[in-house]
Amino acid sequence: KGKKEMSNPLKELSRKEWCLWIGSLLIVTISNLAGRQLDYLTLVATWVGITSLIFAAKGNVIAQILMVIFSILYGIISFHFRYWGEMLTYLGMTMPMAIWSPITWLSNPSKEKKGEVAIQQLTKKHIKALLFFSVLVTGIFYAVLWRLQTPNLFFSTLSVATSFLAASLTMLRSSYYAMAYAANDLVLIVLWSLAAIKNPVYIPVIMNFSIFFINDTYGFLSWRKRERIQISLAK
Repeated sequence: KGKKEMSNPLKELSRKEWCLWIGSLLIVTISNLAGRQLDYLTLVATWVGITSLIFAAKGNVIAQILMVIFSILYGIISFHFRYWGEMLTYLGMTMPMAIWSPITWLSNPSKEKKGEVAIQQLTKKHIKALLFFSVLVTGIFYAVLWRLQTPNLFFSTLSVATSFLAASLTMLRSSYYAMAYAANDLVLIVLWSLAAIKNPVYIPVIMNFSIFFINDTYGFLSWRKRERIQISLAK
């Protein structure tokens, strides 16, 4: 029964989530088609990313599998513009952590509903470790990006910090993973806006991450709602 539910996550989506998913796909498709030059790789990557966020909001492990695919596609897109920070972050950090996340998610299923991951409360130990490793990883990436003469170094470094927090909080099964991804979306909107100034072909990417921001915000609200239910049932 568990395998059946995990292999068909579509049936767990509510009408609101179906509307959010289809609406998001339509908006990014139209915005990409309306651009000066359609980049099929960017469009496909965005479809995969949106779908991943929808299932992540449900706490379904398939979201992490889709995140691995998105990381590869986004890494290629970032390489084309020489955004080494984005490429290294997603291929060298987000993707490996997304590969590891299914293990932690499958090992901690929700008691309230099958097919969903149990939400973990952050401890002081978690927070201290997150702060320490975030500073460490960001510092290392900054040095590498500076040597590579990465465009828009400040925002590229800030993207590393928010991406690391988001990926780490995902592995820790914390509701705040979505808040960290939403913060990362805002940084990426700025980052790709700067890229679009030099090459208008990247204008649709700005819309893509704006839609990601909406979906990540929904994901945070969804996890917080499930977290309150989880806490109340545990009392």
